[in-house]
Amino acid sequence: MGALIRRAELGGAFAMVVRKGDARAGAVLVKVVDRRAGTVGLYSEATRGDGERVWMQPIKSDFEPDLDAYAERAARIDPDVWVVEIEDREGRHFLTEAVEG
Repeated sequence: MGALIRRAELGGAFAMVVRKGDARAGAVLVKVVDRRAGTVGLYSEATRGDGERVWMQPIKSDFEPDLDAYAERAARIDPDVWVVEIEDREGRHFLTEAVEG
């Protein structure tokens, strides 16, 4: 997570942990916001059938309250979940693993 935040900040974005989970076992959600364009997205870690780690959009909404509600539900189900929020004028997620849409 620290590397993701550093990549975002080096790229000119603002990134921060908005919810801390378990340092060893917590899943990660990444919320990406471009306030200027009015866009928002949410990414979640997943493992494909071939074992490769990827990021996916767990909810197809681009309505910020929907994404926040999803993150809140995820935290109720799994109190170890982390949430990182990135604000970027270009809407970049700064994830290095594959992202499936």
